[in-house]
Amino acid sequence: MCGIVGVFYKGEGAVGPVGQLMTDMCDQLFRRGPDSAGVALYGPPVTDGLVVRVDLDRPDLDTAEGEVLTAVDQVTTVKEAARVSRSLRLIVTDDAEGKLADVIEERVRDARVFSVGRSMEIVKDLGMACDINQRYELGTFVGSHGIGHTRMATESRVDIAHSHPFWARPFPDISVVHNGQITNYHKLRRRLEQRGHRFATENDSEVIAVYIADKLEAGGSLDQALRASIEDLDGTFAYLISTANGVGLARDQFATKPLLYAEDDEKVVLASEEISIRALFPDPGLVPRELQAKEVRWWLR
Repeated sequence: MCGIVGVFYKGEGAVGPVGQLMTDMCDQLFRRGPDSAGVALYGPPVTDGLVVRVDLDRPDLDTAEGEVLTAVDQVTTVKEAARVSRSLRLIVTDDAEGKLADVIEERVRDARVFSVGRSMEIVKDLGMACDINQRYELGTFVGSHGIGHTRMATESRVDIAHSHPFWARPFPDISVVHNGQITNYHKLRRRLEQRGHRFATENDSEVIAVYIADKLEAGGSLDQALRASIEDLDGTFAYLISTANGVGLARDQFATKPLLYAEDDEKVVLASEEISIRALFPDPGLVPRELQAKEVRWWLR
């Protein structure tokens, strides 16, 4: 049992306090997953580079940061660098043809790349969302949309790398949060690996992100990718997928994992439980509706 949340501002150029909203909505669902929490936040796109989020799982953070900067400088240019707690945020010229994350992780001990994108930034850690918000100063983040997750570990171990959201490595700006279990995970993973894709964890949720990204790279629309996933993913699932310009959601044929959405002219709000929506958006005109079995929905700018 896990909790998933999301918000999407519809208007072109519309933004809101997505960092604070995602963590507050996750906190409303803390009983669904006390092990870890995380968010994928989408801010104004970097026009001449990429934003990289690196987790440094070491006590010598200053040394680790220096090693990352040295490794990155060998394959691209670091334009900006800032660290809050163990999360290092870089703006780089490019991603070395999709290999930047591999370079960092291969050359720097206990460094893990959580995201690469023009607008997406993934931050996650053990503990409750409110603690992570304070630890990484997420409440200051203003952006167009975001997704979040509070996790109860079932099929994989409790650590930061296996926490959600998952980046669709190496595709920029694509992330997923998921509640459920993908029972044909190994089959799908082998198929995607044969197509040249690489996975960073053993978590079954990661395959959803890469699956959708692969469909989009092949020229499919988000709607087509979501509908194909209903047929291709086995198991029980409700998930949110986010791209640079929109969000989508899907629910399996058994509809055992809850997922609700509410929208008005300005925004869409998504959550596993109604309390997460009502607590932050008490407007009676914003009416939560449950996604039905095998239903998909999406919103794009």
